[in-house]
Amino acid sequence: MEEVKLHGFWPSPFSYRVIWALKLKGVKYDYIEEDFPNKSKLLLQYNPVHKKIPVLVHRGKPVAESLIILEYIEETWPENPLLPKDAYERAMARFWIKYGDEKGGPTFYSFFLSVGEEQEKAIKETMEVLKVLEEKGLGDKKFVGGDTIGLVDITFGWLPRWFECMEEVVGVKLLQPTTFPRLHAWMENFKEVPVIKENLPDHEKLLAHFKRIRESSVADTMK
Repeated sequence: MEEVKLHGFWPSPFSYRVIWALKLKGVKYDYIEEDFPNKSKLLLQYNPVHKKIPVLVHRGKPVAESLIILEYIEETWPENPLLPKDAYERAMARFWIKYGDEKGGPTFYSFFLSVGEEQEKAIKETMEVLKVLEEKGLGDKKFVGGDTIGLVDITFGWLPRWFECMEEVVGVKLLQPTTFPRLHAWMENFKEVPVIKENLPDHEKLLAHFKRIRESSVADTMK
């Protein structure tokens, strides 16, 4: 019997990426909730370089960084594939995963944490990224890879719950059905996938978490 453990943190979308992938693959695992900032000795042992979650431990061997973990899961448990079989389509999927990691995430967090002129700039950049995702990444498909959920969808899976909370805290709604109808429809489709629907953080709890983060960030800028 394979031993699989996941070290995560409840508000982290990176932890949920791994949870969703394991659930979609039907892989049984034990979840260990980390208490930040009091990182466990096991976490520091398993991820001594970055000292961050998530960390997947399979047969006693740790794998760190969510995108690397997703690739590991896909290769280790090939059943219910989350990447296309075609080499070109796999390459395109990895392109959008990389785009989301390098461009999407930092841009959205800038929107969430900035104020004043910096926030106006961040709003413009966020709208540009959303436009690229809708027109170039998603197109007219139900999910990025077609009719079924895949690794690209999982990578952008923080938009439906996490980004919604960010918008609510900031008081600016960017991703609306009137502005990005296809991307908004994708969000609704994504949330209705049973594995996703059953494994999302509580909205009010996450909202309170983000409010604390933004209040702290804004207070620091005022010093």
